[in-house]
Amino acid sequence: MLQAAVQRRGSSTPPSPSPGVNMMLRKIAVAAASKPAVEIKQDGETFYIKTSTTVRTTEISFRIGEEFEEQTVDGRPCKSLARWESENKNKMVCEQRLLKGEGPKTGWSREMTNDGELILVRTWGGRGGHRYPSACWETRGG
Repeated sequence: MLQAAVQRRGSSTPPSPSPGVNMMLRKIAVAAASKPAVEIKQDGETFYIKTSTTVRTTEISFRIGEEFEEQTVDGRPCKSLARWESENKNKMVCEQRLLKGEGPKTGWSREMTNDGELILVRTWGGRGGHRYPSACWETRGG
């Protein structure tokens, strides 16, 4: 089993508000995403990601290649599909599809660098905002 705990550093400025995204929810989401603590676990084929901020905590559990339900960063329900983007399986990419209403195409990717840093990139309407959490990794056999 792989386990990771990550504290974010640096800043990320999301792109201008897009149609279909409530401005107040967007402001809350940006504030909430400013300094998250992220815990990532892998148990066999199942991944578990817990993201905690001062505003809220979100938890998702999923398998690569299988659709799952989660929420966009601003709280809209969506169906998501994660896949590996690299051969050595150090970069996971997820595309999100809104369940109700219209809005920009959203998604995220998480990549583990060779020096143990986790890079999170969120995308909105084809544009990305980079986040560079510092790595606080704990790995356990399993």
